[in-house]
Amino acid sequence: MMQINTIAALRAHLAQAGTVAFVPTMGNLHEGHIDLVRQARGHADCTKGRQSANRQADCGAVTVVVSIFVNPLQFGPAEDFDKYPRTLDADCAKLEGLADVVFVPAVNEMYARQQTVFVEPPPIADELCGAARPGHFRGMATVVLKLLNTVQPQVALFGKKDYQQLHIIRQMVAQMNLPVRIIGGETVRAADGLALSSRNQYLSAREREEAVFLQQTLDKVRLEILGGARDYAKVEADAASVLTKRGWQVEYVSVRDQESLGIPAVSDRMLVVLAAARLGATRLIDNLEVELV
Repeated sequence: MMQINTIAALRAHLAQAGTVAFVPTMGNLHEGHIDLVRQARGHADCTKGRQSANRQADCGAVTVVVSIFVNPLQFGPAEDFDKYPRTLDADCAKLEGLADVVFVPAVNEMYARQQTVFVEPPPIADELCGAARPGHFRGMATVVLKLLNTVQPQVALFGKKDYQQLHIIRQMVAQMNLPVRIIGGETVRAADGLALSSRNQYLSAREREEAVFLQQTLDKVRLEILGGARDYAKVEADAASVLTKRGWQVEYVSVRDQESLGIPAVSDRMLVVLAAARLGATRLIDNLEVELV
């Protein structure tokens, strides 16, 4: 595994690569990130006819690139950019044998001059997480575009836990005609159901016990919808009320259409329940997909 710190060196190294599969991260890696990296290894270039059971024998080799970059553009002035954990040595140890290249640019490498050109995300960026974090998705989309242009992968993988982020990235890639396939990896959870997140380490022992209730609340909403509930506003309000009574500071609980992330019509069948709430000083997000048959 090779660590590369500059855009020029990365491009030179990848110039003769076949298929490149890319996993962008901000480091402080957990099993959710590692699962995406493992998936990336499976996306070899099968252009030589029908794939057989021996994928690597019939397909070109894949180069797996993982970036570790804490992006200042997506943090608000009152957010945790400075205290966001930087654990490069531990991260590289976890990636050994899984990634081929770890791209670790400094801030002045990614932003060699003042960034005055930005990606303007779609209107959904001002809703859900965007309502409480103005400018977040603008900064996220801008750095993801810069990273995709730098790595030039055929495949890029992002976790579904950041559902709104994944939606915006897919919109950007489609509308900007970027030649990359975006793959959403399923949320990886602890044994008790809590979605893995780098911010979980901020939770106290008591808060960690309570944190699983966010996923349990979303699962209750999911079961209500599967059971026939269609007054989504009431379901959302009831769930938020339960969380609030337990001491959570709720930003939103929302039922949305999976494809558009818009407010669903009664006839929509592919839904997602999303939530963001603070437990003490820690902001947690989660979501569950719902398919009506």
